[in-house]
Amino acid sequence: MRGMESKIEETLRDPDMVVESRDDPEVKLYYRFYHRLGIGDKYMSVVVKTGTFDSFVITAYFTDKIKKGRVRWQR
Repeated sequence: MRGMESKIEETLRDPDMVVESRDDPEVKLYYRFYHRLGIGDKYMSVVVKTGTFDSFVITAYFTDKIKKGRVRWQR
């Protein structure tokens, strides 16, 4: 994900969808669709753990589909 920092930030600031993890309700997956990447059209997924006092990014990756879970927000 080196060089993708701006896309990670954009996904967190302006996601297409936010999905709650089926395994942990404190984990949210932020998705934003990007066209014409070097690897084709993909969703950027940024996984965020939200706690009582802070939140942090667990990981970020490109994917072809959105994981199942409770949709918390959708554009």
